[in-house]
Amino acid sequence: QEHLVESGGGLVQAGGSLRLSCVASGRTFSNYAVGWFRQPPGQEREFVAAITWNAGLPGYADSVRGRFTISRDDAKNTVWLQMNSLKPEDTAVYYCAGAPVMAQYESAYDSWGQGTQVTVSS
Repeated sequence: QEHLVESGGGLVQAGGSLRLSCVASGRTFSNYAVGWFRQPPGQEREFVAAITWNAGLPGYADSVRGRFTISRDDAKNTVWLQMNSLKPEDTAVYYCAGAPVMAQYESAYDSWGQGTQVTVSS
């Protein structure tokens, strides 16, 4: 099982950008899909984006498609989530997670980071 650590969260004004990083250790990172999920205040955790182990076609939630971009560098064991045109409704704790295959369902992921807070002010 891999160990995941997120970073890059913070406070940003609406319309701004942030780039989240997820660094993994503990297993062959390049063989696993990585997803980003988020949990807004008082809400359930939801899927944001994911990328396959071979950096094939990424998948995005409708709410972030066109604004967020997921990418990975297996040599650095790192996945990034570039977030542009941020909105107040993007405020949440963002988590990265690892899975054998790319999926939009939490249950598919067996490794989770501790989360990083993103706050978007209006």
